[in-house]
Amino acid sequence: MNRENTAGLVVRGARKVYPGTVALDGVDLEVRPGELVALLGENGAGKSTLSSIIAGVTRATEVEMTWKGAPYAPADPRDAIAQGIGLIHQEMRLLPDLTVAENVAVGRWPMSRGLLDARRMRRQAMEQLERLGFTGRPDQLVSELSVAGQQQVEIAKALMLDANLLILDEPTAALGAAETDALFATVQQLKREGMSFIYVSHRLSEIRRIADRIVVLRDGAKVAEHERGDIDPDQLVSEMVGRSVERLFPDIPVPDPSVGPVLEVEALTSRRGHFTDVSFDVRPGEVLGVAGIVGAGRTEIVRAVASADPLVDGTVRVAGVAVDRRHPSDAIDAGVVLIPEDRKHQGLVLEHSIAENIALPNLREVAKGGWITNRSVQELARTVGQRLGVKGRSQDPASSMSGGNQQKVVIGKWLQQNPRVIILDEPTRGIDVGARAAIYEVIADMARAGAAVVVVSSDLDEVLGLAHRVMVIAEGRVRGILARDEATPERVMGLAAAA
Repeated sequence: MNRENTAGLVVRGARKVYPGTVALDGVDLEVRPGELVALLGENGAGKSTLSSIIAGVTRATEVEMTWKGAPYAPADPRDAIAQGIGLIHQEMRLLPDLTVAENVAVGRWPMSRGLLDARRMRRQAMEQLERLGFTGRPDQLVSELSVAGQQQVEIAKALMLDANLLILDEPTAALGAAETDALFATVQQLKREGMSFIYVSHRLSEIRRIADRIVVLRDGAKVAEHERGDIDPDQLVSEMVGRSVERLFPDIPVPDPSVGPVLEVEALTSRRGHFTDVSFDVRPGEVLGVAGIVGAGRTEIVRAVASADPLVDGTVRVAGVAVDRRHPSDAIDAGVVLIPEDRKHQGLVLEHSIAENIALPNLREVAKGGWITNRSVQELARTVGQRLGVKGRSQDPASSMSGGNQQKVVIGKWLQQNPRVIILDEPTRGIDVGARAAIYEVIADMARAGAAVVVVSSDLDEVLGLAHRVMVIAEGRVRGILARDEATPERVMGLAAAA
């Protein structure tokens, strides 16, 4: 594309070199006023590096940029924001001990006679949050919100900046269908007002729905650009990974109907009021998908099954034996493991090495002769790494890994327990197509090996593509359990929206 966009953003020859690595190699990008450009690529393709350069987070090795027809070279994020360009990070950067309204207002405190105008702050915050479908209170602490609620606060915070160009990095990763619809409606309205967007997402269905143009990166270079958003997903996947991906979802054999369930959940009721009278079962080799809008109680249900959250009533049985509800270790001892939705805070110790993270739940295995040796820890890490295709040196900190590899580590360390029941909550949130396909294959392998698998996901395509049956949750209750041939998107969403 050679035409100069004097009214928007123009990036020419963006290059970023780290010691031993070329993260970005001569990438050009244009974003016109009122346009949404989708940036696609696997983890490591250069999307985040390019976004960080534009937002003033990272200094490019080489680049020429203009913004609104003038040279643009932000010294830092504050400088970029002052010029009208903001970045919403995939990893949320909120202040957990401040309220929702205070987080939204950070940097734009409404003052009256030298004092904070708290009433106006709450009103302004809720004006933005209600546009996103937020249902919480402006005075509650951010730490009390779900991941989806925190993401909505992060987006509202950016909308308060009066930016002319927003970079959205996986903004819907923790949002359900209704919240995503609300966000997209807001984006469309802001586009009509002249705002521009760079949109980074791994959900191809979203890209086709909202993008005006698509730019594909691979290995730090731009490999394709499309002048419209409605492009065949197979073509986009091929461009992203450099090879054809025939099927994203693997074939999983139908479980034997004559074999009884390995997991039986009966009449679970939350002590905190998140769900009531939840019952279901899962047979060996079966994948049960759990669908529902954000806030329906899906995560709370599976946490209770894993003995992580308290119950008023109900029973969980594994192979016919009731599981003690006092501590997560009781469920683990019974063969139930949970891969949590928030892998960074609940699934990993980020400052510890990859090998140490893998060893933590497997200390009996690595403590040969009663002593934990570095050799045994490294051997276990190699075994798990080879089994799941983890990329990275075992001595590197978990924080240095891509999202897909972090998720493989979380899954892999628990697979060493040979669980009878494995629960995965949002297993591919924020993960690129290549890593997503690899994790789907791991899920299939678990089912083929005879484990009972429960997959909770806000991505309806993911639920329908993996599950033998789909359990739909709405307002903390089971609204239906559908066989695969019954589980159409319309049927699932109809039940999920049931009052």
